[in-house]
Amino acid sequence: MKYCFGVDIGGTTVKMGLFQIDGVLLEKWEIPSHTENEGAAILPDVAASIEELCEKKKIAKDQIEGVGIGVPAPVTEVGIVQNTANLGWGYKEVKKEMEELTGLKVRLGNDANVAALGEMWLGAGKGEKNIVMVTLGTGVGGGVILEGHPLVGTNGAGGEIGHICVNETETETCGCGKKGCLEQYASATGIARLAALRLEKDAKSSLLRSQEHVDAKAVFDALKAQDEIAEEIVEEFGKYLGHALANIAVVVDPAVIVIGGGVSKAGEILLDYIVKNYRANAFFANQDVQFKLAELGNDAGICGAAKLILD
Repeated sequence: MKYCFGVDIGGTTVKMGLFQIDGVLLEKWEIPSHTENEGAAILPDVAASIEELCEKKKIAKDQIEGVGIGVPAPVTEVGIVQNTANLGWGYKEVKKEMEELTGLKVRLGNDANVAALGEMWLGAGKGEKNIVMVTLGTGVGGGVILEGHPLVGTNGAGGEIGHICVNETETETCGCGKKGCLEQYASATGIARLAALRLEKDAKSSLLRSQEHVDAKAVFDALKAQDEIAEEIVEEFGKYLGHALANIAVVVDPAVIVIGGGVSKAGEILLDYIVKNYRANAFFANQDVQFKLAELGNDAGICGAAKLILD
């Protein structure tokens, strides 16, 4: 039997999985991400954890195809990370270092691209080769899979969907330093921001006014209770996201657009507002794109990382 490992490195924990090469997940676990000292211990800790599991399972090195890794940063084709926001790394030759630590083949990808690859392989995009995945969390992440492979780009920044400009009149600045980015309207924090602005300028009664803290979940809960202001907020969210996805589709022509991240827990009602605005703006050849909610949850990263090795 042949195996591979999928590793999803985050700022708090490293998620890890042992897979058979046919995609069966045999075991998954987590270890802490030690980000102190510029994250010097992260890769050695991962290597040690892999070695420990191999000893426990009595898996020889020649049975392992390799280790796929997703990291929260742009990654070059040769496995180099220039900088990370929450791991402490600056310039780091991750692929080279990990191969030296493990003696195994290593492939690397941006975490959002890797999650999209996981959904294509074993999740909502299964059976397709061309998908776009959007993750709606604290920010807006994205991954584009073309002909079964992640779109990486020259600087490893392919698929940074959250930083498409969707509002040229915006006066507030996005975390990236620009203004009017999709992330400012379609992320969990963006939805909360839209809610605060709407409640401030509209005197209508709303369930949201009784909330001490209005977050994205509160907005969607109110929407499900047929709250008029909540519907207006979600309509605005859908307008920005649907229009942005129509622009993406005319460039990459996906079969499926997968919506994931914490905001996607609102369920199918979320898709209604995105799809309506997408169809209103999409090029005729892209009208029949399927929209699906992500299926793999927190396992998308390790699944996609494992798939990196098998391509």
